[in-house]
Amino acid sequence: MAVARTPREVWVDAATRALAAGGGPQAVRVEALARLVGATKGSFYWHFADRDALLAAVLDTWEEHAGPPDVEGDGRERVRRLFSTPSERTVEPAVRDWARHDPAVARRLRRVDRRWLDRLGEAYGEFCDDEEAELRAVLTLTLIVGRRFTALGRGRRASAEAAERALARLLD
Repeated sequence: MAVARTPREVWVDAATRALAAGGGPQAVRVEALARLVGATKGSFYWHFADRDALLAAVLDTWEEHAGPPDVEGDGRERVRRLFSTPSERTVEPAVRDWARHDPAVARRLRRVDRRWLDRLGEAYGEFCDDEEAELRAVLTLTLIVGRRFTALGRGRRASAEAAERALARLLD
C-alpha cells in the first residue's frame, strides 16, 4: 500500500501562516511545520530541497496572488474596485518587513507594487493626465497598503471611513 504524502501546497500554506503570524522568515521551521501539518520531515524533503526552497515557494505563491485583480468599469469604477479588493493576504505585512532585510524579497515586492501602480495608473489615466495619474496611483497604493498596517489610531471602522474619504478626494 502506498504511503500518502502531505501535499506540497499544505507545506506552503503552513509556512505562509507561520510567516504571517510574526517572527519573519525565521519563524518558518521545518520541525514545527511538520508537527503542525502532522507529517514527517521526510515528507517535507520529498517536496523541498531545504527550508530556503520552501521560503521561495511561499514567495512564489504570494507574488502570484498579491497582484491586482482584473476589474471592469470606467476608470473611476476600476479604481474603486481595486481599492476595495479584499486583502486575503495577511502575509503581506510580513513580506514587506522581510523585504527591508532581503534584496531578493524586495525585488519581488517591487514587482507586485509595480503591477498595482500600473493597473491603478491605467484607470486614473482615463480621467487624468499622465503625471496626475501616476501621482494618484502612488497615493492610492499607499492607502491600500497603509490600511493593512494601521487603524489610524481611531479603530478599524474609523480607519476604513478615513481611507474611503481619501479615495473619494483622489477620484474627484
